[in-house]
Amino acid sequence: MENQPEKADMGSSTVAREKKNLALTVYILQALSLLIGITAFAGVIINYLKRDDVRGTYLASHFDWQIKTFWFTLLGSIIGILLLPVGVGGLVLLLVSLWFIYRIIKGWLVFNDGREIASGLF
Repeated sequence: MENQPEKADMGSSTVAREKKNLALTVYILQALSLLIGITAFAGVIINYLKRDDVRGTYLASHFDWQIKTFWFTLLGSIIGILLLPVGVGGLVLLLVSLWFIYRIIKGWLVFNDGREIASGLF
């Protein structure tokens, strides 16, 4: 029994490596979506499919953060596109892009520290 790897307690700070890799993968997919937009959709699908697996851990806050980042970015992008004909769409799209980048960086840094992330917009 001593040679067997210790089972991770999902309620403690020793969250299973697989669950941590999922959150990291979604941050990477979100970052890649700046070049290949479709990867953000893959990330949010992972979030929804694996959300119950991380419930009760600090990773749940990251999954919520990533989901909110996706939906608010999508909504802001749609609004920006709709506003392009009136001339302010470009500015809206720029601000949404900067906010998206900020959310990825902030989430990734807090994740890297192994901490829960606050649920606000910033």
